[in-house]
Amino acid sequence: MNLLQVEKRKIQINATISDALKQMDLHDSKLLIVTKNSSFFSLISIGDIQRAIINNFSLDTEINKILRPKIDVAFKSEPIDSIKNRMLSGRSELMPIIDDNGELVDVIFWEDIFHEKKPSKFQLNLPVVIMAGGKGTRLKPLTNVIPKPLIPIGDSTIIEEIMDRFIEIGSNNFLLSVNYKADTIRHYFDQLQNDKYKISYFQENKPLGTAGSLYLIKERITTSFFVSNCDIIINEDYSEIYEYHRKYNNELTIVSALKHYPIPYGIIETKENGELTKITEKPELNYQINSGMYILEPHLLNEIPDNVFFHITQLIETIINRNGKVGVFPVSEKSWIDIGDWAEYIKRFSK
Repeated sequence: MNLLQVEKRKIQINATISDALKQMDLHDSKLLIVTKNSSFFSLISIGDIQRAIINNFSLDTEINKILRPKIDVAFKSEPIDSIKNRMLSGRSELMPIIDDNGELVDVIFWEDIFHEKKPSKFQLNLPVVIMAGGKGTRLKPLTNVIPKPLIPIGDSTIIEEIMDRFIEIGSNNFLLSVNYKADTIRHYFDQLQNDKYKISYFQENKPLGTAGSLYLIKERITTSFFVSNCDIIINEDYSEIYEYHRKYNNELTIVSALKHYPIPYGIIETKENGELTKITEKPELNYQINSGMYILEPHLLNEIPDNVFFHITQLIETIINRNGKVGVFPVSEKSWIDIGDWAEYIKRFSK
């Protein structure tokens, strides 16, 4: 048993959803071992937490309120090939091994037996629209020379990092909305000669906002499709986002990122005449923010005005105002990377 890895993934049953999310982010894990009185009790996954948030549980809720009644564990006597097959079918990050008394005796980790990244839940073949026309003003002066989508990340570029995550779920049909330095972007992919990307372009002749240029592809998309900004990366199984989108019959799904903001002071609440009612020491504010990734149904393209500046938030408001359905799929704070911010880019990719 790798005791260090096991300890990193242990969490007490009375911990909160917020605690679990922070621990998952800290150790780059999507599954934690829940203990009660230092003994093995259950498992909690990022999927459990996402379902709880979707069902409006507070992040202050104790995780014992959202645990599944049945989890997948293996017994000490079970053959390793059987454990391996169950981990593969369930895409399990780890498998607890327990004895006849229910005590934890070992933990088998995915990377120890498969030596490769977990596959997506299922394969999709959906169009992906990437909004690559902006000037990248937050990354100046570099973007005075290089368009934001082509800023390097190791041996690759921002836009290739984004596209490669869609390739993992079988989606390789990319439509790039271009404007600023569009010829440079086209030239880069022409000389790259990489057959894994099927790329077509549509070009706005003036800035049209985060959704305005989509009117240009009304006749080119007939299925559900992803839309992504070209400066964000989401570390999530995109097929699960789509599964949520379909399950709840959403017209548009926003991928949100959970953000935590600690307040380093005591917060005071008062009533009439300045009388103190409550002091909360160093509270933490939690928000879901718009990550910049969406799934849209194709009929929404007809609700985008032609050649007019139009933000995707205006489209969302249009849907809500006619009583349409917009869903929100949450991901943890560190599962969302805002590459378009200099500080974040340097922190993540300058090594």
